[in-house]
Amino acid sequence: MKALFIGGTGTISMAIVRRLAEDPLWEVWVMNRGNREHDLPKGVHQIIADIHNEADVQEKIKDMSFDTVCEFIGFHVEDVERDYRLFAGKTRQYIYISSASAYNKPAASYVITEGTTLANPYWQYSRDKIASEEFLMNKYRTEGFPVTIVRPSHTYDERHIPLGVHGKNGYWQVIKRMMDGKPVIIQGDGSSLWTLTFNEDFAIGFTGLMGNRHAIGEAFQITGDETLTWNQIYQTIADALDVELKPYYVASDFLAATGDKYGFDFTGSLIGDKSVSVVFDNSKLKHAVPDMRTTVRFDQGVRRALAYILAHPECQMEDPEFDDWCDRVIAAQEKAKAEV
Repeated sequence: MKALFIGGTGTISMAIVRRLAEDPLWEVWVMNRGNREHDLPKGVHQIIADIHNEADVQEKIKDMSFDTVCEFIGFHVEDVERDYRLFAGKTRQYIYISSASAYNKPAASYVITEGTTLANPYWQYSRDKIASEEFLMNKYRTEGFPVTIVRPSHTYDERHIPLGVHGKNGYWQVIKRMMDGKPVIIQGDGSSLWTLTFNEDFAIGFTGLMGNRHAIGEAFQITGDETLTWNQIYQTIADALDVELKPYYVASDFLAATGDKYGFDFTGSLIGDKSVSVVFDNSKLKHAVPDMRTTVRFDQGVRRALAYILAHPECQMEDPEFDDWCDRVIAAQEKAKAEV
């Protein structure tokens, strides 16, 4: 069988490509600009192209067909409209990576299933994913376009540390604050529930849906089974660093009001996602993919990630703007406490 990955070198997709490259039943192709071809496993075929250049892609795939096409970098409805034009009639299955952030915020129940309403008034990213899903499912219902929707939640790998509050340069400044003995901001009181998934575990569920007839016309959420509070998440990171955690709690709406003007977009990422308790019911996925399981607990995954990051200085992107913002937010809240 032949699979094409649009993207193929990201946090989620790289784990899937690596897993599938070891399966003799699959011939693996990736389509991207070729910037990270040295990271691809041996035997993976590459189409060097910009997916946004539709005419060029159409020419390069004109004599090709696939059993599964997997779209990892489709963020707007225009992207999936283009993919429909390119791949209708050329694939037996089109898997679209949506997002669990598309679920209604706040949901009627903290237990999330694929039947939970899709609606997110706080995050344009999520609304664009919803619109893309709606376009694709309409093509399935009216024309039989063989779509499968996949909704990941917070998935990480050895190059990333999952956090609730960070700046535009990512996680490193928070890790540095921990190592320097400074307080780190946690949204709310840190007691809301969250699910983190190591990318190798995500790949188990995803590859089990590829070529799976029971997946056509269906949506699946893929997450691990381990649920933690944000306090537990940050404490686990501090324990892995062997440092004292100094949490500083700030309401999510205050973080949004003070951080969005600096481009941190906490309205979307917190109020529209991470400040809400969620527990995922993955029974639908496990019925379709019996092999799906959690093999990497967060305490294990985060130690792998920290070992990699501390050994690779290029991953340590400092963010003085975010660091200064944290200090000012903490000082402002402490001043308010003293004055009331």
